[in-house]
Amino acid sequence: MRNPLSDKVMQIQPSGIRKFFDIVSEMKDAISLGVGEPDFQTPWHIREEGIYTLEKGRTFYTSNAGLKELKIEICKYLNRRVNLSYDYNSEVIVTVGGSEAIDIGLRAMINPGDEVLIPQPSYVSYLPCAILADAKPVIIELKAENEFKLTKEELLNSITDKTKVLILPFPNNPTGAIMTKEELEEIAQVIIEKDIFVMSDEIYSELSYDKAHVSIASLPGMRERTIVINGFSKSYAMTGWRLGYACGPEKIIEQMTKIHQFAIMCAPTNSQYAAVEALRNGDKDVEEMRESYNQRRKYLMHRFREMKLECFEPYGAFYVFPCIKEFGITSDEFATKFLEEEKVAVVPGTAFGDCGEGFLRISYAYSLEDLKVALDRLEKFVFRLRNK
Repeated sequence: MRNPLSDKVMQIQPSGIRKFFDIVSEMKDAISLGVGEPDFQTPWHIREEGIYTLEKGRTFYTSNAGLKELKIEICKYLNRRVNLSYDYNSEVIVTVGGSEAIDIGLRAMINPGDEVLIPQPSYVSYLPCAILADAKPVIIELKAENEFKLTKEELLNSITDKTKVLILPFPNNPTGAIMTKEELEEIAQVIIEKDIFVMSDEIYSELSYDKAHVSIASLPGMRERTIVINGFSKSYAMTGWRLGYACGPEKIIEQMTKIHQFAIMCAPTNSQYAAVEALRNGDKDVEEMRESYNQRRKYLMHRFREMKLECFEPYGAFYVFPCIKEFGITSDEFATKFLEEEKVAVVPGTAFGDCGEGFLRISYAYSLEDLKVALDRLEKFVFRLRNK
């Protein structure tokens, strides 16, 4: 019998995050700090709008690119938050989560053999999506001494005549790193000079704690070179609603919509109506959740300092990325032992790229009570390792 499977798909490794999530789900009294999902419920007024649309029978297809009202609200939101202006009718597509936008964006832009620059550590989907689009992934290893930011020099050293797209993943999952306007301006200069494009994943844009988020698309000369990816999962605690969007030049959005049309048809209708309510009346909810995350972020950094565990201070998303190189074991070994001995799940840094070796991702999208218990257990575990 012939092999029914694609060699390309078979070579892609499953997500390193899910391994520990699956184990902890079967373990009594375990705490998981591994999944990047807000512990908040979707705000009631947003849920209520979703319920209302079902009661009113608004269960039919929307247009392929999304509900008109939602696309208009997305444009208003981006204009007021990051000073970006888009035509809702031709430069916006509503997708099934930000992950679909990444997938169809790359497929719409890539020819076989084109190179896609992927800074790592970063979100687990970038690499497989690039491979599925027949791109050649080129990894840029971000460094702890640079606070895991992408530097102009690193970018220049990675560009070849085959480079087409840079994925820009800030605020960053898993490190929590951000890029300032001044740092983005240096990157934008290279992008324009080398005539390449940017896929800017800004799903954590509302979770910036030190400074307001800046989109690279808002810088001079970058709007026409950038696909902005965003969504509702993180900022509005709407993970299960599966809703994201992409904004960019009409010619790219048109081709993304074509792929979306054949693969998906349209994003879930009731989710789209709920998202309209989120954008119109959800700013206060976002602010309250951001303040809570910031409190947790500060608590974790305080505890790391107390236990003398090295960790640069992150200013975005809801992750910390502590260094565990001092213990002389791999990230996977550390995470496995920690789960077995203390019943706390964290994610090895290598789940986000080989350069994540020697680090762990810990999510603080969990209650302060759970974080306190988990950090107490981490302190005991670290003490034992240091006193072997």
